[in-house]
Amino acid sequence: MNKTGLIAYMKDLLDERMQVAWTAMEAAQESANDQSKSSMGDKYETSRSMGQLDRNMHAKQYEQIRLEKTVLERIAGNISSSRGAIGSLVHTTAGWFFVSVSLGILKFEDETVIAVSSSSPVGTSLLGKVKGDQFRFQNKEQKILHVE
Repeated sequence: MNKTGLIAYMKDLLDERMQVAWTAMEAAQESANDQSKSSMGDKYETSRSMGQLDRNMHAKQYEQIRLEKTVLERIAGNISSSRGAIGSLVHTTAGWFFVSVSLGILKFEDETVIAVSSSSPVGTSLLGKVKGDQFRFQNKEQKILHVE
């Protein structure tokens, strides 16, 4: 599997999510600003506060996605390893896992890849493993077929 291509694909997904979060953040800010222009009293102050809360929520989402993209950019320069680590693409009896950021199940090059964080339960169980090692996933013993 092409790890460089997978990283580029994941960056594109994160770029799309960043754009959605940014657009939602701007819309929430605009809504809050529109509410503050009214002088109708407490009802509009509440609406303005809710708009500001929405904006803050989308800003946090944007920042989280930006941090995930930074992790991917650091991984892009990493050299392959035969031992499970952050940036490892691991082929197992349960399928492909990419220890990177938690994006879940992805379709890439006609394969299913599960992008997991190194701090997730499955990500933690893959760290330090080599070809032939076993780990538990979905309450079943799985075997590592290849690490790159």
